[in-house]
Amino acid sequence: MSEILYQEVPSLDLADFNSKDSQRKAAFVAALGDAYQNIGFVAIKNHGLSQELCDKLYDVIKEFFSLDDSIKSKYERPDIGYQRGYTGKGKEHAKGRNTGDLKEFYHVGQDLDGISSDDTVKENYPPNVWPSEVPDFKPVALEVFRTIEQAGKDMLKAIALYLGLKEHYFEDKVKKGNSILRPIHYFPIENPDEVPADAVRAAEHGDINLITLLMGASADGLQVLRRDGKWIPITALPDQLVVNVGDMLERFTNKKLKSTIHRVVNPPKEYMNSSRFSVPFFMHPRSGMNLSCLDSCVDEQNPKLFEDITAGEFLEERLKELGLRK
Repeated sequence: MSEILYQEVPSLDLADFNSKDSQRKAAFVAALGDAYQNIGFVAIKNHGLSQELCDKLYDVIKEFFSLDDSIKSKYERPDIGYQRGYTGKGKEHAKGRNTGDLKEFYHVGQDLDGISSDDTVKENYPPNVWPSEVPDFKPVALEVFRTIEQAGKDMLKAIALYLGLKEHYFEDKVKKGNSILRPIHYFPIENPDEVPADAVRAAEHGDINLITLLMGASADGLQVLRRDGKWIPITALPDQLVVNVGDMLERFTNKKLKSTIHRVVNPPKEYMNSSRFSVPFFMHPRSGMNLSCLDSCVDEQNPKLFEDITAGEFLEERLKELGLRK
């Protein structure tokens, strides 16, 4: 297949995949595969997340992040690698860097009340942490989590078909998976000259997980590194989610599908004193998923590039690289 140099992230309609029309469904799968082999990103509409629910989530996260740092810090859990609750300003850095990103964020995972007592993952997941100061945070965040998770499952069905697998191949691997909803606040900088010269909102990185589904951000700044080395802005309409390949899926497909490097750049100095919010959903499988490269993605022209590893082992490696796990 010839390489496509996209000028922007391709837009797709998830309703095409979920339709009864086999041609529409096949066209969606083909277009998704082309995009994921080349740029690793698409924007999708008809994902099930209403504007009303999006607005509710942004209201509660803005309310939380406006709290005093001393209050927010009550909800930090460094003992579990910050995998639930609050992570303070500048505590995460990109792989290979030491300077912390100019952001703070909150982690919401699977609702343990929604997992049966005989499911082995229940004892492996930490409980969610909820801020008492924002009582609507819990119900709104959990509804968003469930809604985006379902959209992610639909995307993985399309990915499975593109890879020549059965449509429901990923279903048991992501059922009650170790996914994370991460509301992010890129906080205002009143005096930009006082932060480290190399400090950015989010340094260039690839995501750890299978796929990431991103709600529209409150401001520009997200960029993706095209395969010819050019950075292009990622812009999505208000009714779209941006969905990209993560490192686990790239590893699983022996780089057939691309986990593309992306970043959030700083605005001009005169706008650094304003907030930016975004909400990615990192779709993880259950920790026991085998990430060994698919046999169908390995041949003489494409030798195996990665050692065998489970999703849980890979996550632990990356959390240490990001400075979140000691």
